Amino acid sequence: MDFSRVEFIKGVYSLKELPEPIWPEIAFAGRSNVGKSSLINRLVRRRNLVKTSSRPGKTQALNYFSVDERMYLVDLPGYGFARVPKQMRSSWEHLITGYLERRETLVCVVVIIDLRHELKSQDRELVDWLRHHQKPFLPVYTKADKLSKNKQMKNAAALDAALTITPDKRVLFSARTGQGREDLESRLANYVENW
Repeated sequence: MDFSRVEFIKGVYSLKELPEPIWPEIAFAGRSNVGKSSLINRLVRRRNLVKTSSRPGKTQALNYFSVDERMYLVDLPGYGFARVPKQMRSSWEHLITGYLERRETLVCVVVIIDLRHELKSQDRELVDWLRHHQKPFLPVYTKADKLSKNKQMKNAAALDAALTITPDKRVLFSARTGQGREDLESRLANYVENW
């Protein structure tokens, strides 16, 4: 699968606007400013396909991208400390939950977690929710380049324990260096092939 054959399709602001469910979908979820946009850009080998911002809450829709005319990548709004009105945040949550619960073509949720920090309660809540609803997910620990190899392993082991997963069930990633990109590509391609 050629992840560089990618194009933006549309931003979805309500469940009625979702595209036809013709291809498998992989959604990317993470706290605001965890490096989600940078990860997607590195994955598809583009600098600015997904707009990055230091301002939390920049992504306000489900942003759909087609890859290789075989699958959709779906960039979800970040959760956490986005400085947006309560009503807007509530409508995002309704949109995201409805999408995750009902979208039959969703084959995996990539849960993006900052490797530098211990597991945040919102990340745990998302993973618990995905487990409860039997939705496949793949934790990706980002910003690996900010830590020494030794510290990467130590922090990854702590996150693994907090999520009760084994190391083969996650990916260590750096958008800056490309560490983990091939591993992530092959795992995502696998979800698509087995759809």
